[in-house]
Amino acid sequence: MTTETIDVKISTGRVLCTTIFKPGGKKLLSKGHQINDEDIKMLAVEGMDMVGVTRLEEGEVSEDEAVLAVAQEMARGALEIRIAAGGRANLFATQNCALLVDDDLLKQINNAAAIVIATVTNFSYGLKDQRVATIKSAPFAVDRAQLEAIVNMIQERGPILQARPIDKPRVGVIYSDAMQGNRARQLFSCVVRQRLERLNIPSCFSIGVTEDVASVAKGLEQLLASRPTVIMIASTTAPAGPDDVIGMAMRSIGCTMERFLAPVEPGNLLLMGYKDGIPVISAPGCFRSAKPNVLDLLLPPLLSQYPVSGWEVACLGHGGLLS
Repeated sequence: MTTETIDVKISTGRVLCTTIFKPGGKKLLSKGHQINDEDIKMLAVEGMDMVGVTRLEEGEVSEDEAVLAVAQEMARGALEIRIAAGGRANLFATQNCALLVDDDLLKQINNAAAIVIATVTNFSYGLKDQRVATIKSAPFAVDRAQLEAIVNMIQERGPILQARPIDKPRVGVIYSDAMQGNRARQLFSCVVRQRLERLNIPSCFSIGVTEDVASVAKGLEQLLASRPTVIMIASTTAPAGPDDVIGMAMRSIGCTMERFLAPVEPGNLLLMGYKDGIPVISAPGCFRSAKPNVLDLLLPPLLSQYPVSGWEVACLGHGGLLS
């Protein structure tokens, strides 16, 4: 890329290499702006005869073309691309969704330095029209070979960002207590409602059970029959492991146990399994408060019907200290 100062009258289509200000300090045109005929008229009125512009050399790509190429390859799902000034592309959610981020691939792309990408954190909940990622290039131009290397890496390894729609999810809740299920409902239903409302879920369907293996198992089977998106078990007790009542009840109905213990605080005693693809999660203590805990990290992807693995739960430790 080269820079030069040319007559304003012949600058149509060229890219400004410096921001232009009026004598009083008001900005007229930003660096990186492509000059058009209306700009030339405006600059003439302001008494400006010469402007500093850039010129691409062979083997270079403009900043806007570069960020658009990366944006088109890096993301999938409920997203739209919006080009912004100065070699930037933003990605916005087109509906409420869960955001999945390939952190390792993101780091490798950012290490290339010709293009840098910032995203929300993995498993974030994204609202419709929320900006969830931004792509920025080096000023004015990017080496074509570097851009092609970045695009090829993304094509080979898959998208960096996925926006999975959360479309009319159905949440089932089992309230369990050693003496009476309705006691757990009275203690926890307000917090459950607050947590779901944050995810724009207006209601759930629930069952109160006595906390013994047979009763919890029967409650699970009743909820599973309605094919919910997620089942949560809100218990007044704190199970010591998957061999306690909740875990035994889950196994008795054929749940595959995916993970016990999460590197998240609050929420260490997470127990998560799947039955016919439906996630069942117990998180002792997490239903007592609406403050962020492991449920807030896992519910967005699970509600988008993404099957969170035990390995992915293990990866929550970096940033898992929530309070």
